[in-house]
Amino acid sequence: MIHELPSVEQSYATELIRKSIHLCSLAIPLVYYWISKAQALSVLIPLALVLGVLDVARLYHPATGRLYSKYLGFLLRQHERTEHGRKLNGATYVLLSAIICVIVFPKVIVITAFAVLIISDTSAALIGRRFGRHRFFNKSVEGTAAFFLSALVVVALAPKAAWLPAEYALGAIAVLIGAIVEASPVPLDDNLSIPLSIGGVMWALYAIFLPAVDVFALDRIF
Repeated sequence: MIHELPSVEQSYATELIRKSIHLCSLAIPLVYYWISKAQALSVLIPLALVLGVLDVARLYHPATGRLYSKYLGFLLRQHERTEHGRKLNGATYVLLSAIICVIVFPKVIVITAFAVLIISDTSAALIGRRFGRHRFFNKSVEGTAAFFLSALVVVALAPKAAWLPAEYALGAIAVLIGAIVEASPVPLDDNLSIPLSIGGVMWALYAIFLPAVDVFALDRIF
């Protein structure tokens, strides 16, 4: 998701609609807390396949592309539209990202990293688009600040492996890196780069500073 300095690419109202839909993805980490990895993947993988097939059909089947553009085209960003290149849309990337995170990371890290993706990316986009005035990499200082501050709230509320004070500090460092990655011109879609960078940093910090903490404790509860 993008919180560039104000542009005419889309109206703010359309961005609000996009982000409202994006916020529905918060159901992924909320539900995942209560179910097992296998159960989560049994839902996420079929959904990703269905949306992925529709997305590819939109890009490579002209009739499907025209139908998609007619009814849902206003929700697509410039780089997601067929006439500007064959790019998958954000919803497909969200599901792919969720699958990768669930497979790779412990549950406690997935919940934090993915909740940050949904909440903080939304905050960054809306604040950056409306109030962004100072450029920071490819985004704005205002949007990146909104990302980081909202991510700190997520870290404060998200479950912890052992509920140690140090875990909050590790989470804060990880989301700071995530905010920088979100603003940087990395060639990976934000829906992938944000949770993967936060998850990878969190897991590394646990291994370095809290090696005795069982980061898989939550995985064994459900």
